[in-house]
Amino acid sequence: MNADIKKTINSCADIKPNELIIDTLKWKYLVRNVLRGKNILIVGPTGCGKSLAAISVAKALNKGDRFFYFNLGSTQDARCSLIGNTQYDKNTGTIFNESAFVSAIRTEGAIILLDEISRAHPDAWNILMTVLDDLQRYLRLDEKSNVEMVKVAKDVSFIATANIGNEYTSTRVMDRALLNRFSVKIEMNPLKIEDELKLLVNRFNITDESMISTLKNVLEICEHTRDNVKREDSKLTNFLSTRASVEMAELLVDGFNLEEIAENAIYPNFDNDGGVNSERTYIKQLVQKYINDPKITARNPFSGKKFDPNNITPTIPTNTQNVPF
Repeated sequence: MNADIKKTINSCADIKPNELIIDTLKWKYLVRNVLRGKNILIVGPTGCGKSLAAISVAKALNKGDRFFYFNLGSTQDARCSLIGNTQYDKNTGTIFNESAFVSAIRTEGAIILLDEISRAHPDAWNILMTVLDDLQRYLRLDEKSNVEMVKVAKDVSFIATANIGNEYTSTRVMDRALLNRFSVKIEMNPLKIEDELKLLVNRFNITDESMISTLKNVLEICEHTRDNVKREDSKLTNFLSTRASVEMAELLVDGFNLEEIAENAIYPNFDNDGGVNSERTYIKQLVQKYINDPKITARNPFSGKKFDPNNITPTIPTNTQNVPF
């Protein structure tokens, strides 16, 4: 068993789905901990691929039929969603209906995604305490007339995702006791330009050098928004996530140029209030530098060479003195 797990871990790069954009070491760590049945907490900004990572690892390990998804952020009634509910039947009397979550934890080797756990109601956290505790691992069905303790099946791995930070509305400060039940914490952040470019080029099989150059420009714009939003004097309250960069790469493949990509997939993400001082005006000034500067839009960094995604040097826009960075 241990030898099989080690073999899978060592070859995990070969089973990583192309649609997932994640650091190789973090992917290896994720695969290992799922195989070991660990409780995993994936944290990171919105749109960086947290939920997709959980879905991808289930696919890669051929556990699609044992993958269960629960969006705790949208759960209105935690007890009903995680335990079940009772209803009255005139012929049989009171009936207890188990939740899908109960069925999931009974499934050996299951991967259970607890999405947006940081947005969940505290009632959900309280219910999950014993489920996630390594020394307990049971769910108390106290909605039943005869209370039942359902043990979590063997090799079940729980993966929770969370946006942690003051910038995310409707998130709650997670209970420290609940956080401690996740023995593994994986931080997902947008990749560096060269790594993100390599993965997008491979994912969409982009070989045209002018398209690669435009994609680099798009990623530089994305990176600027991600860096700027962290600054105390930031001009922005939003940023372009990895999810956004994937969407823009798809538009590029479908024949959209940079100006068209910006109109459809960049500008709408930024507030237009404030006229010339708005976030959207600021972003338009940045994008316009890439559209207007021939050294940026017309350059061919791989001239005369076959494109090698393993050898990429990120480019820096020139002539940016009019953009208030």
